[in-house]
Amino acid sequence: MLSLPRRLPFLFHFLAGLLAVLAPGRAPAAAPAAEPLRPKVVVVAMFEVGKDTGDTPGEYQFWVEREKLDRVIPLPAGFRDVRTNADGSVLGILTGVGNTSSATSIMALGLDPRFDLSKSYWLVAGIAGIDPADGSIGAAAWADFVVEGDLGHEIDAREIPADWPTGYVPLRAHRPYEAAAPDQPTTPGQVFELNPGLVEWAFQLTKDMPLADNPQMQARRATYTGFPAAQLPPRVQKGATISSSTYWHGRLLDQWANDWVRYHTGGRGNYVTTAMEDTGTLHALTALTRAGRADVRRVLVLRTASNFDMQWPGGTAAESMNGEKLGLYSAYLPSLEAAYGVGSRVVHTLLADWARYEAEPPAAKP
Repeated sequence: MLSLPRRLPFLFHFLAGLLAVLAPGRAPAAAPAAEPLRPKVVVVAMFEVGKDTGDTPGEYQFWVEREKLDRVIPLPAGFRDVRTNADGSVLGILTGVGNTSSATSIMALGLDPRFDLSKSYWLVAGIAGIDPADGSIGAAAWADFVVEGDLGHEIDAREIPADWPTGYVPLRAHRPYEAAAPDQPTTPGQVFELNPGLVEWAFQLTKDMPLADNPQMQARRATYTGFPAAQLPPRVQKGATISSSTYWHGRLLDQWANDWVRYHTGGRGNYVTTAMEDTGTLHALTALTRAGRADVRRVLVLRTASNFDMQWPGGTAAESMNGEKLGLYSAYLPSLEAAYGVGSRVVHTLLADWARYEAEPPAAKP
């Protein structure tokens, strides 16, 4: 047993250590932070019918199964946990349906310190309705413009002035498609123009890919007499997409979408597909780019046509919409195959030549 004089140095060191731990503002040294995961490509899907694997597929399932996204990483603030392949080079995220869900899920991922997405490419790949004036069901369209369809003023259709073509009015305007005053500020997030060189590169890489066709699709598109583009077999193309959290349908709203996109892009964009989430995703990625957490120049949006956005000649909007709402998408599975097939060619090309594409996005001239 130590005598008191011999105990004093021991007690002194013991008490000093205890005080250092308990002192306000002091904490035990933290373990070294783990290296963040740096995926080369983030694949963004919006909806899934059930589970991520093994049942009826939605937009996510083919990517999970075929790219072997077997590693599950919890993302509590997101719509669903994210997944990666074995080496972490491809990350998949399911955002949920609608602009609000997509924006919050992408922001949750982008702000998570476990991930470094500053050099990641983003591929949004999902199904859409298509304008029969521009394409056919089963087609795959790379977006050059993404236009917000929800920001605006609206008058009920029963009260639209007789000389107005629609009850939808752009923000800060007094009537549909009124020319903006020269000093009028633009509405942030109304229009996103994607990196033209990257979009053209993706298009050139995939434009000659064959896409699935079948007798059911052929019979459906044959009803669109007077729409030559709708009667062609599906193909890879380019065009603007409009994002609206309302599932709209019909000839008159198709005309609105064409006019809306033309107005907000200054005539540079041509409406081709309609979807629900892409402006939400791009809002988040634009903000994350300002924060140094992402690079919006590396974003691609691929929408594949599961259905026409309006009725066939002689049909009604209600007949056409109700068929689609019951799950009878004219080209549901072929459009999912097109989203994976066309999108994965781009993903695999980026991965195969990462030494080239890490520093700067690929570009091609239109």
